[in-house]
Amino acid sequence: MEKKNPLHNTHVKLLAFDLLSLTQHSSHTFSRRSIPLSRAETLGTVTLRDHKPNTFLRFAIDDGTGCIPCILWLNHLNSPYLARRRSPQDVRLIADLAARAAAVIKVGVVARVRGRISRYRSSVQITVSDVMIERDPNAEMLHWIECVNLARNCYNVLPHSSAASSSTEVK
Repeated sequence: MEKKNPLHNTHVKLLAFDLLSLTQHSSHTFSRRSIPLSRAETLGTVTLRDHKPNTFLRFAIDDGTGCIPCILWLNHLNSPYLARRRSPQDVRLIADLAARAAAVIKVGVVARVRGRISRYRSSVQITVSDVMIERDPNAEMLHWIECVNLARNCYNVLPHSSAASSSTEVK
């Protein structure tokens, strides 16, 4: 029986060096040490901001181990994709949340970013779904500690194959 991936659709906390070294398997599937990942959370200082109104906000998050490119789409009201899949009220709500997030992302602020892991022009990026500005001066250090702890105790623990587990059973 195949085990379900416990990290599927979970925002895994990653440092930039880990996120930027993921292996891509398909357009929406990436892996870290053979564990499939689709979503990530990171925290760091905004170091770049490229805003094209009503289209996108491209920015970079620097956490001290590297810079993570992020894209926040702002074209929800003009998107035929969303119009077919969501109610007009939902689309308006999503657009308003994205516009509010774009307004608070400024160079120099510390931000926590969550979103889908994607690739653009051969580089890993986060397609942003949620942004929170951090005001706690300890937030970055706490994020580092959490990332290291999760890597050691969760992400680096490879799933056991059925062949390996059957050969180690006590009879």
